[in-house]
Formats: sequence, structure tokens, C-alpha cells
Amino acid sequence: MALSGCSTVSSDGAAPNGEGVDASQPLAGKTIGIAVVGTQHFWDREAFQGAVDEVTKLGGTPLTTDGNRDNTLHAQNHDIFLAQNVDAVITILGDASVDPKLQQLHDAGIPVFGVDHASEYAVNNAQSDNQVGGEALGKITGDALGGQGNVAVFNAFGQSLSFCGERYDAWKNELSTDYPGVKLIEPELAEQFANAPDDARQQTLALLEKYPVGTIQGIHVACWDQPAIGVVQAIEDSGRTDVKVTAFDAGPDTLEIMSEPNSPFVGNIAQLPRKIATISADNVGKYFLGETVDKVSYVDTIPVAGPDEAKKVSKELGYTQ
Repeated sequence: MALSGCSTVSSDGAAPNGEGVDASQPLAGKTIGIAVVGTQHFWDREAFQGAVDEVTKLGGTPLTTDGNRDNTLHAQNHDIFLAQNVDAVITILGDASVDPKLQQLHDAGIPVFGVDHASEYAVNNAQSDNQVGGEALGKITGDALGGQGNVAVFNAFGQSLSFCGERYDAWKNELSTDYPGVKLIEPELAEQFANAPDDARQQTLALLEKYPVGTIQGIHVACWDQPAIGVVQAIEDSGRTDVKVTAFDAGPDTLEIMSEPNSPFVGNIAQLPRKIATISADNVGKYFLGETVDKVSYVDTIPVAGPDEAKKVSKELGYTQ
């Protein structure tokens, strides 16, 4: 689903006008629900902690839930916020199963703010600039392959999660426009949400048996990079030095893999999950101050190509010394 960053909220009748609200503590006396799909993954943990810290800084009281990487449980957790009649909700990630719960919150007059979750029922969604990030990753992929080669793609969530589709479409469009010699292998692969590295490793081992040297040059993970950990393991276990890996997220674990000499993991896009969630919490504060809140808040991404850039970005983001 394509989103515009220039539209603004047409505040509902219940939206506050900001009178009597302390601008430095706009969430004072308010309980803010914070629901995260899980905290096993670095991105999720960073976003969750960023939201909690900023809500607290702005004077609010966080009420938190963790879906343990189960989208059904994550959706059900929003019932807690309804029952507690919280003042606002920040919902972090999750698939379409969450949307009926967001509608219920919206209908109850509880404003919802998304972190990587676009919804018609949300006041705002804070996210990476996936269009720019996807295009940059397409360039990294095309350059790493010398503009030629066959690439397999793990793309389990391109249809179910809008931000995944945005990343994949931008990456694919960049390749087709500027690197027409790069061809995508069909059918696409679908990684599991849970145990993604091990699942991707097993699928990659089978893929490499099917495609001998000279018939596959790259493997791309379209939405995130945890599966890429298993992809790299399979490539190294198979002794295949001819296959390069690209993905999207660039947390400390995958940047470390990229930093290794002769790593097949050659391209990634670093996100700033804590900043994204901090902006989401700031938008909650703006809402209660009666200020205009954009429908989408975009956060820049950082392209990472090769081991030297991986080391540099890891230091810049504070992951290594």
C-alpha cells in the first residue's frame, strides 16, 4: 500500500485542542498502551524500548504487551488497552490481523499510532523511507553482481506487510530499470517468521543443490535480514564463493557478518528502529498538544555496501567501538 508523507490528520471530533497541556510533559497523567509483535529480534526490541523511553520522558505511563512473535497474540493484546481504556496506543509491527483491533480502538475514541504498521485507523505511522532504501539496495545488488546474474528472493511478507512490499518493489524496480541483466529466479522463496535463520539455511541448501555454480549469483531477503544469517551459513557450508547475499535491516548481528573478510553478505540497509519509535511517541505528544500530525513520518535509512561500510556503520550506530 503506497502512502504519502505529505497528508495530515483530519482530527476527529474527539481530538484534543491542547489547552492546559504542559508542552514539556504532554503525556503527564496519561496511560499509553505499547504493543510489540515480539522482542526476540533486535529491530523489535529497539523500537519497543524507544517507545517506552520516550513515553516516559514525556510524562506518560507505558502499559506494554509482547506478542512473542505471534501475530494472533499480538492482535489479541490490544484488547487489554480497550479494557483499560488507555489514552492512546502505539502499535509496533504486526500483520493485517491487528487491524480489526485498531478499528475497535479507533471507534472507542482511543487514538492509535503505528510503528511500521500502516492503517486507516491510525493517526500516524512512523517508518523507514522504504522507497529510498529499496532503491539504494537495488543499486548495491546490481553493482555487486556487475549488472549480470540470477537472483533468488526470499519474500514471504511482500503481500501481507505493506512496508515489506514497498522495499521489495523499489528494489526490483531499480534492478529492472538500471540493471536489466539481473534476472529474478522464480518461484520466490518464503521464509518462516519464527526460526527464520534455520529455515532459510535449509531452504538455501536445497536451492544451491538445484542451482550449480554459474546458474545463480545472488540471494536477496526482501523485507528483513534475520533469514540472511541462515543463507550465509548455507553458502559457506556449501563452499559456494560464487553467491552474494543482500537484505534489509542491518542490525548488529548482520553487520558483524558483513564485516568479516570475504563475506558473501555484501549489501544491507540499516534502519533506525529506536528513532522511528521515538518519533511515534513524540507524535502522540503532539496529538495531545493539539498540533498537526502527519499521516506518515519517514525516517532515513543508511545503505551499507561491503565490509568497510559495515564496520563504519556499526561504529556510527554504536554497535561496536
